[in-house]
Amino acid sequence: MTDQNSPQHRIDEGMEVTLHFTLKLEDGTVVDSTRDKAPATFLLGDGNLPPGFEHPMKGMSAGESATFEITPEHAFGQHNPQNIQRLKRDDFGEEPLEIGTVMSFADPAGGELPGVISAIEGEQVDVDFNHPLAGRTLTFEVEIIDVVPATTH
Repeated sequence: MTDQNSPQHRIDEGMEVTLHFTLKLEDGTVVDSTRDKAPATFLLGDGNLPPGFEHPMKGMSAGESATFEITPEHAFGQHNPQNIQRLKRDDFGEEPLEIGTVMSFADPAGGELPGVISAIEGEQVDVDFNHPLAGRTLTFEVEIIDVVPATTH
C-alpha cells in the first residue's frame, strides 16, 4: 500500500525497478522486449543490466518513459577477435554442430559462458564468445512502472 503523501521514489542505487523495455538494433529490429509479457523487475546494480543501461535511467520515477541510444562501449562492448576460440571437433563429442548454434561452455571460474559456433573447418571448430550484441549500438526504450526501495530478505 502506498502512502499518497510519500515522495515518489526515483531510480538510484538500492532501488528495485519494475519496467517494460524494448531493445532494438540500429535498423529497428526488436531484439528483446517485455511488451507482450510481464514487466521486468531488477535491483539497480545487481548485474542483471549492464551499467550502460542502468545509468541513463537514474533519476526516473514511476510513470516515466524514455528512449536511450546505448553505444557498444556502454552496452555489450566492441566485437573482440580474441574472444573467438578454436576448439577441436572431438571436444564436442557426438553433438551435431551447425554454424550459428549457441552452446554453453564452462568458464575458468566454473560458471557458464555462452558461445556461438562461427566456423567449422574439418576437425577445427571456431566458437565466438563475444556477446551476440557486441559492437552494436542499441536503442533502449523504457517505461518505468514502479520504483521501490529494495527489501533484503
